[in-house]
Amino acid sequence: QVQLVESGGGLVQAGGSLRLSCAASGRTASMGWFRQAPGKEREFVAAIGWSAGNIFYADSAKGRFTISRDNAKNTVYLQMNSLKPEDTAVYYCAAGRNYGLGGQSLATPDKYAYWGQGTQVTVSS
Repeated sequence: QVQLVESGGGLVQAGGSLRLSCAASGRTASMGWFRQAPGKEREFVAAIGWSAGNIFYADSAKGRFTISRDNAKNTVYLQMNSLKPEDTAVYYCAAGRNYGLGGQSLATPDKYAYWGQGTQVTVSS
């Protein structure tokens, strides 16, 4: 069983930046970020496969968010720039065991076996 611990959430003004981190207790294959705003369903944000070249973003994240990972530290990061009030949500880290995931499949929640507890991101206008 892999444990995921997120950090880096907080309150920021619109246009600001935050960097989320997610540390896994063991080695994982794909790692991703999802978010859930009040009254809405959980949605995909960004994900990265074992290979750093295998990255997929939601349209809402393209050009503003950057996902990266440090395999030596079993950690994934989400750099979020130009934040908007609509980015306000609880952000969840997820990790999967399938080394073959890529492209659109990285955006599928049921491809991930492990989930973190979430970290709150609030963007004020």
